[in-house]
Amino acid sequence: MQAAASPRVSGPAPSRPARPPVAGRDYAVHPDAVEAMMRAEHGDPFGVLGPHEVGEGQWEVRAVLPEARAATVVVGETRVPMERRHPAGFFVASFAHPQRPDYRIAVEGWDNTERTRRDPYEYGATLNQQEIGLLRDVGNDAVHRVLGAQAVEIGGTPGFRFAVWAPNARRVSVVGDFNDWDGRRHPMRLWQDGGVWELFIPELKKGGHYKFEIRGPDGALLPLKADPVAFAAQQPPETASRLEGLPSPVWRDQAWMQSRNALDHRHGPISIYEVHLGSWARVPGEGNRYLTYRELAERLIPYAKEMGFTHIELLPITEHPFDGSWGYQPVSLYAPTSRFGSPEDFSEFVNAAHEAGIGILLDWVPGHFPLDAHGLGQFDGTHLYEHADPRQGFHQDWGTYIYNFGRTEVSAFLASNARFWLEHYHLDGLRVDAVASMLYLDYSRRAGEWIPNQYGGNENLEAIDFLRKTNEATYSHAPGTMTVAEESTSWPGVSHPTYTGGLGFGFKWNMGWMHDTLRFISKEPVHRRYHHHDLTFGLLYAFSENFILPLSHDEVVHGKGSLLGKMPGDRWQKFANLRAYFGFMWGHPGKKLLFMGGEFGQEKEWNHNQSLDWHLLDDPFHAGLKALVRDLNHLYAATPALYARDTEAAGFQWLVSDDAENNVIAWARKGREPGEIAIVVSNFTPVVRHGYRIGVPMAGHYREAFNSDAEGYGGSNVGNYGGVDAVAEASHGQGHSLTLSLPPLATLILVRQG
Repeated sequence: MQAAASPRVSGPAPSRPARPPVAGRDYAVHPDAVEAMMRAEHGDPFGVLGPHEVGEGQWEVRAVLPEARAATVVVGETRVPMERRHPAGFFVASFAHPQRPDYRIAVEGWDNTERTRRDPYEYGATLNQQEIGLLRDVGNDAVHRVLGAQAVEIGGTPGFRFAVWAPNARRVSVVGDFNDWDGRRHPMRLWQDGGVWELFIPELKKGGHYKFEIRGPDGALLPLKADPVAFAAQQPPETASRLEGLPSPVWRDQAWMQSRNALDHRHGPISIYEVHLGSWARVPGEGNRYLTYRELAERLIPYAKEMGFTHIELLPITEHPFDGSWGYQPVSLYAPTSRFGSPEDFSEFVNAAHEAGIGILLDWVPGHFPLDAHGLGQFDGTHLYEHADPRQGFHQDWGTYIYNFGRTEVSAFLASNARFWLEHYHLDGLRVDAVASMLYLDYSRRAGEWIPNQYGGNENLEAIDFLRKTNEATYSHAPGTMTVAEESTSWPGVSHPTYTGGLGFGFKWNMGWMHDTLRFISKEPVHRRYHHHDLTFGLLYAFSENFILPLSHDEVVHGKGSLLGKMPGDRWQKFANLRAYFGFMWGHPGKKLLFMGGEFGQEKEWNHNQSLDWHLLDDPFHAGLKALVRDLNHLYAATPALYARDTEAAGFQWLVSDDAENNVIAWARKGREPGEIAIVVSNFTPVVRHGYRIGVPMAGHYREAFNSDAEGYGGSNVGNYGGVDAVAEASHGQGHSLTLSLPPLATLILVRQG
């Protein structure tokens, strides 16, 4: 696969092919072209503006300068006054010169100040057909190298090259605070084969704001559009893109990146802390402002490290206009949100995470995009990024557009974005949002509201192809990263390789496990005997995919209450239930994910507009729960039996699956080495059970490595005095057994020590 060429151009400035020399002024600009330029309706600005040879050695330089009272072309030491040919500011200078002139334009403003500048229309095309062709190659990373506002240097002159895909537009202009948002001043060149418009604006500085002004195919002027490949954006509610160029982070994570290439996530410990950066913590004394990326690096990263999480998963931080979407309705997929700082600040956050040994995952949203007028919807006056038919192109549930995955440029735009975050920003994985909505044409639709595929089925064949190609590209070009599907159906092979017919994700969220077990744990203990299957059902399919067990943000919003709030009983029982549930989860096959606040028992439902209630940690129950999650994470990472064979049935063995009457459940987890065994036992009743015998696979001493009822966690301190020796007494089909005291509403994890 061939990479796109670098945007930096060296050597002499490229130029348009010279017109054939002719006598007279046959090639002088036509008045109709001048009128079209001044109405911002001309589709070929380079055919009108810039230097034009109009006779043998005779040149005209033409410019649209609405801001000018007068203008002069400067060629060496010669100054040639420009003639105003149109009252709105069309200027022409005519002069003799033996070759294509190297010139500048001196513009005298209405305030009598003069500024000399280079003319964008003296430069030839800065793209080539090969680069444009790569924009149709799904899995290539050309999009963020070819499109957008690239800081480049041409012929020794720095500036920005703008490029945007808008094949159906009549005219596209760059507008910004550098040209008074005037679409007449910087119209772009169109590459007919590819539909890309481009323009190099010399001497433009970083930090300005810009958009694209587009006339649609019917000639109508569209709302100003943000750059789909902007690398930075204004802080909402402002909506312009920001001139930054392709970010060039200063990386200090070389050791992390080298070791990442060899990671085997399926057989390693993964415990993910899911975070919404805008509400993890705020600064009340300064207007309840957000923490910046750099402040988060100083506070969030050490906290996650202390808590033993291996990864932090960020709710979407690609630029989005509405805070209340939590980032799930992005407009600028290539720009980290400016709410928390600059792209450089974000890269420093990633540096800090990697230096602390923590991976960063991004919640990525290729399934839909919002209707905001400055966004991708009807971008060039047509349904360019989305399907035209609302039965294919509109999400009824979320009020958003659906990408047209069958259009190769759209799929390439998204796949390149996936690679951009993993390779350019060194992120360690992508959690792909709403995969089920992408896979099914009839997702959340009634009969007659969807269009079957070519075979009459409900599978979205184009989306399936896109997902497979994206996963292949990310794993090929960013080894050691992971892709994770939020997929809530029984679609087969989500986390299986594409060469076996799977979708190629590394992992899949186990939504069924989450729903079943939360339903169980929310019941009063006296009723749980009738719902024991909610604990055991997940083990019927636990090894059909590479699963992550998610207790995510979705479970603590929209009236669902907090995790602690779901627990039944009095205050002591609520905490005991949650402690037991966390122990059960960390002992269960599957990687772990916990949304922020759950680790210390946030009492209120999550509110994206305010900080977590960190003051709760002054309460011993909350502090004890936080200590429990910390200890679980560290025990998990230090115990191969709890993670090494997560995806293999041979790494799991039922010990007690049918004691619904007592609400006791127990199993063995096995590592890859002989004798690596952990026993997980949960008692989901508020009754102490002394002398409870459990069969175990091997003889040896079983250290009580974790007890959710420990006094330090807020429990009653019932336990087994640090461990139990297995005796040669058969039980539960095993030749050896343990006799245990089971604490009330508690989980034990016992690790065999030989």
